[in-house]
Amino acid sequence: MKEVVNDEISKSIDENIKYIKELLEGNSDMVFREFLIGDKKAFIMYIDGMADKDLLNDYVLESLMLESEKLGNISDIKNRILNKRYESNDKCNVNNIKNKILTVTDVSEKDKLSKAIDLVLSGDTLLLIDGMDKAYVIATRLWPVRGIGEPESETTIKGSRDGFTETIRFNTALVRRRIKDTRLKIKSKTLGVRSKTDMAIIYIEDIVNQDVLNNIYDRLEKIDIDAILGSGYIEHLIEDGKWSLFPTTRSTERPDVVASALYEGKVAILVDNSPFAIIVPTTLPSLFQSPDDYYEKWIHSSIIRIIRLFSIIISIILPSMYVAVTSYHSAIIPTKLAYFIAASREGVPFPAYMEALIMEFSLAFLMESLIRLPKPIGATIGIVGGLIIGQAAVSAGIVSPIMIIIVSITTITSFTAPSYDVSLSFRIIRFLLIIAASFLGLYGIILGLIVLLIHLVRLKSFGIPYLSPIVNPSISDFKDMYIRAPIRFFKKRPDYMKTRDKIRQR
Repeated sequence: MKEVVNDEISKSIDENIKYIKELLEGNSDMVFREFLIGDKKAFIMYIDGMADKDLLNDYVLESLMLESEKLGNISDIKNRILNKRYESNDKCNVNNIKNKILTVTDVSEKDKLSKAIDLVLSGDTLLLIDGMDKAYVIATRLWPVRGIGEPESETTIKGSRDGFTETIRFNTALVRRRIKDTRLKIKSKTLGVRSKTDMAIIYIEDIVNQDVLNNIYDRLEKIDIDAILGSGYIEHLIEDGKWSLFPTTRSTERPDVVASALYEGKVAILVDNSPFAIIVPTTLPSLFQSPDDYYEKWIHSSIIRIIRLFSIIISIILPSMYVAVTSYHSAIIPTKLAYFIAASREGVPFPAYMEALIMEFSLAFLMESLIRLPKPIGATIGIVGGLIIGQAAVSAGIVSPIMIIIVSITTITSFTAPSYDVSLSFRIIRFLLIIAASFLGLYGIILGLIVLLIHLVRLKSFGIPYLSPIVNPSISDFKDMYIRAPIRFFKKRPDYMKTRDKIRQR
């Protein structure tokens, strides 16, 4: 396919047809159809498999041909509609065909070939009529889609069961269903020089932080790339802290999570062909929150949040603490426990840090393989593989039994993080702390945590501090951080978002 050089639509339909066929030559899925409307030559083009043929046949071709049969000449259409007499050489009126003849809901006019062809490549149908220097683009998009199903990566006990799909208009409808407000704005945009991927920026007009919104638009405008194949591309192109381990955007496939974020003044980005929405800005405490926290009683949710926080801390530092204590600070543990650890490690040929790294890497390999395997096989391999690897490692004397226990506890506690992206970040930090502990013991762990804290304090997400509301404390914000206060106490929106409308409950 060659590039569009002459972008103007000629009044000669033969010139337009010749140019389009040269432009799109070599494409077997392109369908071209020439026919007559009265004494005028007409032409339609669509992509097989992406356009609704039934709609095209019943409401476009049939309407035009029946009208042509009644009138005999396309120039009489205007006369019939307005009950006036005109000379037979009058020009065909574009609006008459659009508004009176074509019985479809969405028909647009284009004066540039490139704009019309871009829409055809998205599933619409192009209609050209001889003597007109404009083209009709008829909305006939219909391609195979996946039905709305339950979110797989964010399951809940009491939450809704509908999740985003790969079709952007289904996804915007799921959000609109939850926010029936005229001030909810869904702005469309196309990115990707070749892919021309549709996307939607969603926000509530009188709530959103305008500075954040402008920042998002500025970053999107700077994107110049061949293809956007999913929401992950957008995340990586607009995120802060490009060298940071932590995600500064939130990815979710739950419409209720998106709606909740919009009510807080945040912005959601939906990308066609992706079942995930991007929520910006995001903060680290918000990534520890689960949708179930808001469906359970507040006391239950608060206790679960505290357990979740301690679980994540354990998953980060437990292996490195074991390495530090056994290698450098055995005097700080009780004597009996020290003897027990020493006895369990008898015969192990590796130092404690190497033992920990071997088990952590083995577990990482196992988890990565489970993701790639089909689900029925993956569940079996996960259980059997873990048991076999652990038992074989202990029997061979490569690792100690207590290390198996520590790695098991670490793995279980790491699964409590609601965000998969955050759990990956903590896994890498766990490796780094083990290495730090192997050199400096507890001092290495403390130094590593200080460096981590400094990094998190400096990190921002679209101008919002990443550790908000910890770094800029607010009493109202603390009601929904470490604990979850009763809903009746949520009077204000998060202060750190600097929203226009600050009150959400009166």
